Amino acid sequence: MCFVDLEKAFDRVPRGVLREVLREYGVSGPLLRAIRSLYNRCKSLVRIAGNKSDLFPVGDGLRQGCPLSPVLFIIFMDRISRRSQVAEGFRFGGLRISSLIFADDVVLLASSGEGLQLTLERFAAECEAAGMRISTSKSEAMVLSRKRVECPLRVGDEFLPQVEEFKYLGVLFVSDGRREPEIDRRIGAAAAVMQTLHLSVVVKRELSVKAKLSIYRSIYVPTLTYGHELWVVTKRTRSRIQAAEMSFL
Repeated sequence: MCFVDLEKAFDRVPRGVLREVLREYGVSGPLLRAIRSLYNRCKSLVRIAGNKSDLFPVGDGLRQGCPLSPVLFIIFMDRISRRSQVAEGFRFGGLRISSLIFADDVVLLASSGEGLQLTLERFAAECEAAGMRISTSKSEAMVLSRKRVECPLRVGDEFLPQVEEFKYLGVLFVSDGRREPEIDRRIGAAAAVMQTLHLSVVVKRELSVKAKLSIYRSIYVPTLTYGHELWVVTKRTRSRIQAAEMSFL
């Protein structure tokens, strides 16, 4: 696995390339014109200690805070992902997958070190062609194996560090594949939530049991079970999870 970080991801998207991608994906007519209108004649300035610079044109990047920006970025990155697909990867159902992308969080997958290097090279090349760049200082490699396996990966002349654990989308992955460390983290996070809610919710007599259960289901349970689809639950971990639930109830 290679966890890839993109340099200034949203700020580097070339708007001309983005328009081409949108047309390629079937966006046209009034919708495309509406999107283009958001980025026509964009200007910015720099403010330091109350002093403002002159306005200057901005030709790249997506609008910060705009609810449409994440969708545009996902479409933009989807084309890069599709064009960088290689034969290497993992098969899920009937699909062979060599990359997973959630916004600017990218994971490249392969069953061998050589295949992962090839996938990384293809992905880096497509990123460069689209105006994006991989941050080698923040990208890391991990080998899922019970034994220590070296997997030197490089982007250009720079080698990526190999790590034993990595947090991806809030979920902790460890190289030996165990899920207990992540389950321990979720139980700890749920305990912190319970401590925070103790005085404001748990011991408040004016709150009904129904209200407290609603808070339990909407705050405590999601915190405890975030990412549970990836858990391998044993009798021991099941009892620990149930004990965490009962401690709140």
